Amino acid sequence: MNSNQSSIVRFNFVLTAVFVVVTALAVFIFSPALRSMVAVVDLVLFAIGVATFIWGYFSAVQRSRSDEISVAGLFLLIDKVAPKSIMRAMNAALAIQIIVGLAGAIIRGSTNGKPGSTLAFGVLVPLLGLGLNGLWASKHGSFGARTLPGGSTPEGEIGKDSGHG
Repeated sequence: MNSNQSSIVRFNFVLTAVFVVVTALAVFIFSPALRSMVAVVDLVLFAIGVATFIWGYFSAVQRSRSDEISVAGLFLLIDKVAPKSIMRAMNAALAIQIIVGLAGAIIRGSTNGKPGSTLAFGVLVPLLGLGLNGLWASKHGSFGARTLPGGSTPEGEIGKDSGHG
């Protein structure tokens, strides 16, 4: 794994750790300051997730001219798109984001006796994991060569109307 590949994995772990710590503090303390902080952190992580999701998707679309890219391979790193260690690490971070986001929203389902809680913003955070998975896969993933009906078409011939003279 080169440093560029591992930087996305490390970034995912660091942001997931920030999310877990802030959510845990807010669940146990739930002061007005922490309620505000958890909402801001969750929304920032969601925004990073949206940006990386779009970036990864755009990069994958560019690669799809020559590679056969599946949605599951792109966002879940399955089908040998990533080495098992990377797939496990990235999907573990995604699973942690899902579990912590749901748990925080369920545990603190109300604020001052009123339904709803700022911890509900945590359910948006798993888009971070999906976005970073997509970014990693689009930049470093292994996908098979693109094939078209009737066999493979060279990349330079894709989109050309060769049947007309």
